[in-house]
Amino acid sequence: MEKLFIETERLIITEFDKSMAEDVHKNSLDDETRRFVPDEVFETVEDARMTVLYLTGCYKGNTGPFVYPVLTKTNENIGYVQAIPTEEGWEIGYHIAKKYTRNGYATEAVKNFIPLIMKRLGIDSIFGLCAFDNVASCKVLENCGFSLIYRGTGDYQGNTREICRYSYHIVV
Repeated sequence: MEKLFIETERLIITEFDKSMAEDVHKNSLDDETRRFVPDEVFETVEDARMTVLYLTGCYKGNTGPFVYPVLTKTNENIGYVQAIPTEEGWEIGYHIAKKYTRNGYATEAVKNFIPLIMKRLGIDSIFGLCAFDNVASCKVLENCGFSLIYRGTGDYQGNTREICRYSYHIVV
C-alpha cells in the first residue's frame, strides 16, 4: 500500500516512525487522554516505542488498526487520527494533545483523513464514538458531517457510560 501522506493548510498526516515515540509518550500524558482514552496513555517512552512499532507494522496489512500522527507544518507531533476495525465496521478515532486543543486541528485532521481512509479501506460508512461528556469530540464529529445515531448508555473504554455514536456515509 502506498504511504499515507495528507497535507492541509496547517497540518501533515503521515505514517509513524520510531523517532516519534517520545512525542507519542508526551502527548498521551495529559489529563484529557487519561479521562477519555486511558488505554492510550503511555507511562514510559519505551511503552510508546513498542506501540509505535506495532502500529507501523499494521501499515503493511489491511486489517488495521491504521493510526497516523498529526503534525503541524513546523513538524510538531500534536496527536493522531485513526481508523480501527470493530464488530460493527470501521470506527474513526482522534486525539489532539491538550496543549494544542481549541485550534480546530482535530476537525481539520478528521475532515481530510475521512475521504482518503474510506477510499483505502473500500468502505462507504464509518462510525465515531465518544463519551457524552466529551463535548469537544462530539463537536468534531458533527463539524465533519457525522450524524448522531445513538445517545445513551453503552460500552466505552471497557466501562458502561453515557455515549454518543455517530455515523458518516458517502453518498454514491
